[in-house]
Amino acid sequence: MTTNFDALATRILEGGPDTGATAADALAVLQAPDFELMSIVAAAGRLRREHFGNKVKVNYLVNLKSGLCPENCNYCSQAIGSEAPILKYSWLSKDDAIRQAGAGLKGGASRVCMVSSGRGPSNRDIDKVVEMTEALKDEYDGVEVCACLGLLKDGQAERLKAAGVDAYNHNINTAESNHDNIVQTHTYEDRVDTIGKAKSAGLSPCSGLIAGLGETDEQLVEALFALKELGSDSIPVNFLMPFDGTPYENTWELSPTRCVKILAMARFVCPDKEIRIAGGREMHLRTLQATALHVANSIFLGDYLTSEGQDAKSDLEMMRDNGFVILGQENAFNDGTFDDVFNAPAAGAAHTPAATSPCGSASTGCGTSCGGCAAGLSGEPADDHKPVIRQRGAGTEVPANA
Repeated sequence: MTTNFDALATRILEGGPDTGATAADALAVLQAPDFELMSIVAAAGRLRREHFGNKVKVNYLVNLKSGLCPENCNYCSQAIGSEAPILKYSWLSKDDAIRQAGAGLKGGASRVCMVSSGRGPSNRDIDKVVEMTEALKDEYDGVEVCACLGLLKDGQAERLKAAGVDAYNHNINTAESNHDNIVQTHTYEDRVDTIGKAKSAGLSPCSGLIAGLGETDEQLVEALFALKELGSDSIPVNFLMPFDGTPYENTWELSPTRCVKILAMARFVCPDKEIRIAGGREMHLRTLQATALHVANSIFLGDYLTSEGQDAKSDLEMMRDNGFVILGQENAFNDGTFDDVFNAPAAGAAHTPAATSPCGSASTGCGTSCGGCAAGLSGEPADDHKPVIRQRGAGTEVPANA
């Protein structure tokens, strides 16, 4: 029986007891035939517009410390045992961290996500992030800072909050029932505990998932309802990037339509929360990236932690061309000065116009970042369709992609 997704959106918008999406509703979104995709997008888009209008929140990642992690998360290129040829470096200096963050802020980002690899921060690591946060807040008025440093010890969240950190990211990544299949060096309860520590300290909880880890539809639903129960204010939805040299290399479970349905399910379950399209969007959503923004309301600009993303200029073009405005830059769009935002970051290779690369990537052409050329019309990846290792921005002398 076909689900009336518009009626579901109406029920959610009307509010009141027992009007939220149920697990059965969420499952129906995931299992709907592909020909219903635009009906799903239209219905979920009503919820997005009710709470967020046509605004897109732009976030920017700064990888403060890359690789060298003792945890065995099977999906991660930075994990112990990973043979992925990623950049590996210890902590960035304060000045370099601020410089990298500034590139994203000048490109339209309003939130900087400061990330370090490892099980969790030492108190000296917290000292570093406190210093970076205070310097960043002094230099950029109104910037939001989200820290992502791993499992927190007692008192560390309070120190971050006192320094001006606004949010703390710690993804549950998958359903509790699937957790032990993807990592064994820490537990699901460890992750939930850190989210609780962040909330108790007054930090906005940012927690999401990774799709494509062998989970069932029911486990995706389980994970989303767990995030709702945890009160996650921001829900990053990542799509597995199957790095060579990790246990998940050559794992391809996702199609563009399935990725949009996952984002739509998140919107139905958590209608008033920030739903962020995160890692892997280029290679999995491909030509449906803009469609997905009619459901989600947040995006990462430029590159990710260890992999290259779509050319940042192409990200901005996609938002502009589809009628969206960047949160915090509304006037720049409305008074015709969008080019001031568009061209603000000082060039370098990261700002080569998309036309110079057939897939809109700042890399070397087709088969690199976006997947638009490397993946055929069948939805199956080509043999050379792999995550591209980041070789610019933090930890390098090459200009950032922002």
